Amino acid sequence: MNAGARTVTSSLDGSGILARLMQAASPSSFDPAGAGGVLLAALLVCIGIGVLVGWAAGAAAIGALVGAVLGILAGIVAVYRRYRGAF
Repeated sequence: MNAGARTVTSSLDGSGILARLMQAASPSSFDPAGAGGVLLAALLVCIGIGVLVGWAAGAAAIGALVGAVLGILAGIVAVYRRYRGAF
C-alpha cells in the first residue's frame, strides 16, 4: 500500500469534516414492545368497558365488538401520544 495514501476521513488541513459527518445518530427512544403493550392495554380496557355496557343493555357480545373497534382507535391514539417525540 502507498505510504502517502489518505483515508476517507483524512484531509490535508486536518479539519475532519468527513469524520464528523460519519458519526452515528443518537439512539431513538422508541420501544416496540412498549408500544405493543400500550396498544394491547387500551384494546383490552375498551373491550372490557364495551362488555360491561353491552351486558347492562342486554347484548354483551355486541358491546365487546363495539369496544374492540373503539379499542383499536384508542390504542392508536395512546401509542401516538406516548411516542410522538421518538422520531
